[in-house]
Amino acid sequence: MAGHSHWAGIKHKKGKADKKRSSLFSKLSREIMVAAKLGDKDPDMNARLRSAIQSARSANMPKDNIKRAIDKSTINANENFENLRYEGFGPDKVAVIIETLTDNKNRTASSIRTIFQKYGGSLGTQGSASHNFKQLGVIKIEKNEILDEKIFEVAIESGADECISNDNFHEIHCEKSEIYSVKKKIESKVQNFISTEIEWKPLNSVKASKDKVEIIDEFLETLEDNEDVQNVYTNFNFGDNSCL
Repeated sequence: MAGHSHWAGIKHKKGKADKKRSSLFSKLSREIMVAAKLGDKDPDMNARLRSAIQSARSANMPKDNIKRAIDKSTINANENFENLRYEGFGPDKVAVIIETLTDNKNRTASSIRTIFQKYGGSLGTQGSASHNFKQLGVIKIEKNEILDEKIFEVAIESGADECISNDNFHEIHCEKSEIYSVKKKIESKVQNFISTEIEWKPLNSVKASKDKVEIIDEFLETLEDNEDVQNVYTNFNFGDNSCL
């Protein structure tokens, strides 16, 4: 995966259908492969790879899948992936940021543009929507890993700016440039992480008219389902404030 993005955290939800799980594993595998290709194959020496593997484990990806993704970084040495960001406004003018990891930017741009057009949105240039957000380092930890009182103490000691505990997980915020430094300090107290990512948090969440909620939901899910899309962020308020 709100006033935090509902869609930035969708990949951590339980009970997804087989098709969703397959798509999720494909995206996680791609991130593992790229992280291993760009850095050390040893996760202890590669913070991005370590975080990608932890996210995969959190999603119950089999160990064999994780190993295959790392191996592919060597086998597919000539295959180049790019991290590209798209911005725009969906139905009812909700702001959207889409992060992709693609080996064909023309295909990806065409697919994203088509989705916006289908739902009456408009794909803009970089900066057109992102001024409605701020980037933060976000570390998520399962509630059963550590008590609320203890995680707050650990977060402060690690240099984080904020710690939020809700019914499902702990969420630690820090400067994006400090995310792996903060994470490394937390790792001395916590073994299992849901995710470690730089996320776009909306400065203000917006509500849509009632007749637009379903179409916005469908629009965001269609973006999320695209094979090249890794994360989708929006300032649309779904009425779920559990992460705020």
